[in-house]
Amino acid sequence: MGVIGKDFKYTVVPNFLDQGEIDLLTQYTEIMHRTNTKNFDFHISEVGDTNCHGDPVFDSLLLTKKRIMEKTTGLKLLPTYSFWRMYTKYAILRKHKDRPACEISVTVHIGSDGTPWPIYMDGKPINTKPGDAAIYMGPVVEHFRERFMGDWHSQVFLHYVNAEGPHANEYRDGRAYWGIERNY
Repeated sequence: MGVIGKDFKYTVVPNFLDQGEIDLLTQYTEIMHRTNTKNFDFHISEVGDTNCHGDPVFDSLLLTKKRIMEKTTGLKLLPTYSFWRMYTKYAILRKHKDRPACEISVTVHIGSDGTPWPIYMDGKPINTKPGDAAIYMGPVVEHFRERFMGDWHSQVFLHYVNAEGPHANEYRDGRAYWGIERNY
């Protein structure tokens, strides 16, 4: 039986990524950040964080981690989308809840400069190390991060919906194919 029950809000999963995945994805996000020319977000950082919705590498991770997500949650899941971000100095993740396509989400610490930067779930800090993940009910749990004082922190969000729930129509987040951005 998985962790999802009527009172479930979030749980931490150590070693969600193995060392090979951590190394590969850390290098990938560092290279993508250094060579980024179009995917900047100045709303949460003064420097401009690199971010990407539907990146082919991370959509592949979304699909390959579906089995462990189903085992952990005890639910049959449909993947919706991936979103990764390279947070930089002074970044902040404002308090929010997610949209229905993020019914069951996992935030995974890929790599960082080592500066601790907890994510808060319902006001409680959760510290992770590279490879660790927090699975949470995105539309239910208010989550945020305070201002980041380090140099860089790479994070991926993988989003799913319950295949037998009211948001099953969010499958693939309205995209025709994996590995492409959604047109909002």
